[in-house]
Amino acid sequence: MTAPSTRAEGPALRWFEWAPVRGVWRRELALYKRYWPSTSFAALVEPTIYLLAFGFGFGAVIGAAYGYDYRDFVSTGVVATSVLFISAFGAMFGTFIRRTFQHTYDAVLAAPVDVHELVTAEASWLAAKAGLYGCAPMVVGMAFGLPPSPGMLLVPFIGFVTGLGFALFGIWVSAIVPSINTFDYVISGVLAPMFLVAGTFFPTDQLPSWAATAARVNPLYHCVELVRDAVFLRLGVHDLVHVAVLLLFAALMWSLAVWKMRARMID
Repeated sequence: MTAPSTRAEGPALRWFEWAPVRGVWRRELALYKRYWPSTSFAALVEPTIYLLAFGFGFGAVIGAAYGYDYRDFVSTGVVATSVLFISAFGAMFGTFIRRTFQHTYDAVLAAPVDVHELVTAEASWLAAKAGLYGCAPMVVGMAFGLPPSPGMLLVPFIGFVTGLGFALFGIWVSAIVPSINTFDYVISGVLAPMFLVAGTFFPTDQLPSWAATAARVNPLYHCVELVRDAVFLRLGVHDLVHVAVLLLFAALMWSLAVWKMRARMID
């Protein structure tokens, strides 16, 4: 029987308290200190492989895309891929394991913590990691010739907002699947098409018109566009649309994640 989400007796608490969020973050930070080498290794190796395979492989044939050197095009696109994998995968598997096998959330909710605070804390932690490790492809890209620019300083914030939406998406998915094996459907049927059809490795206007239109509703596409405009110093008013889409996606996913997690955790 799962623990009910009740507040301890004492002074009245607001609907949302930041103290539980800070508590979850301290726990995550303590765990992160143990496994950061493996996470950092993967964050650097994966974009290196992508750049070697696509940047030098396809790049030798393509040469340029949208007026950019193809290696620069790929290295900025892979930022979004890294953000997606770190946030969505971490949320899906981590949340499912802690809720189903470790029963970590039963202990957390026995304290004066509510479900919406727990979801916010878990998602924001993963978003912070996504924003940090999402910069790794740029670092690798600079080693392969990507020119540094002041716009790169905005990439961690773009990664955070994008990662927040996909972390909440992962938490929502973890609450609706019947078993951990069901994630295979989500990974193959949802996440893989998302990062392939987001302008990551090729311009979306090269797709059929219906596919190009569908790509515009992909949140990852808006992350890719924001990253490229920031890195190549092409930010403009049009980028407010990309920001708005990412914020709306995060708000929608927050509502769904809290709703389904509450249904799972509260009797």
